[in-house]
Amino acid sequence: MPGTEAQDGEVLLDALRRIHPDSSTGTLRRMLTQGRVQVDGATVHAAKADLTPGQRVEVVARVTAADEHPAPSKKQKGPKLDVLFEDETILVVNKPPGLLSVATNKMEDDTLHSRCVAHVRANHGERAWVHVVHRLDRETSGVMVFARHARHKDDLQRQFADRNVHRIYRALTEGCPEAEHGTVVAHLVEDSHLNVREVKSGFRGAREAITHYRVLDEDGLVADVELLIETGRRHQIRMAMRKLGCPIVGDALHGATADPLGRVALHAFALEFLHPESEEPVRFEAPVPFVT
Repeated sequence: MPGTEAQDGEVLLDALRRIHPDSSTGTLRRMLTQGRVQVDGATVHAAKADLTPGQRVEVVARVTAADEHPAPSKKQKGPKLDVLFEDETILVVNKPPGLLSVATNKMEDDTLHSRCVAHVRANHGERAWVHVVHRLDRETSGVMVFARHARHKDDLQRQFADRNVHRIYRALTEGCPEAEHGTVVAHLVEDSHLNVREVKSGFRGAREAITHYRVLDEDGLVADVELLIETGRRHQIRMAMRKLGCPIVGDALHGATADPLGRVALHAFALEFLHPESEEPVRFEAPVPFVT
């Protein structure tokens, strides 16, 4: 495993730069978030952790935050919910496809948020609550984080706004992008009926949408694509794939011609952020349901 001995006055990120001089700061921080960095055999997540000269810094095989901080093993009360992690600060869950993240102005009774509220009240009392931090489209499955308190919601939403949250998705697409990896930049507007369309950058109300993609596998008919978004716009990934000429499987709204899975094949695979209480990097993953 690659490693080095700490030098005088270094913090952990400095030592990582010496181990992997060709890696970007973002890549090095993801190594920390993923639990891959050890100092004298102990996993350390903080990039600015002070080092003592001579300490051994090593990068090891990837371990996820969920492995280090598993959800409680005891049986939970309340509605059926796929809880990935829970503490007094955050609730991280795996959203199923076809379920709204939060209620619209139609005031739907069954949403992921309402299930999460019922969950915490069943386990922590009738005054317990969870705050919405971000959303996923109804058709999209995967990792979502809710905050147990308003101050933690504000902290997490600030991380999203500052683009410090790593959001990694997986999708099956009809056909394959011409380039194995790349970035799609678009400007989107959303109307009062939640319809989204692409416009020129100077259009009133246009919001920039940045989507990075990488093809993991393809067979000539479909492709398994990993996506990382810098911005969180409605239908951002679905429109980016349409722009590349390979809409997401099952996404008839954006040009897909078949629906073999009975759903849009888009999944929020991983979420990485700083825990709002400890300020340590954490990463949570939900298995991709349509890739074996």
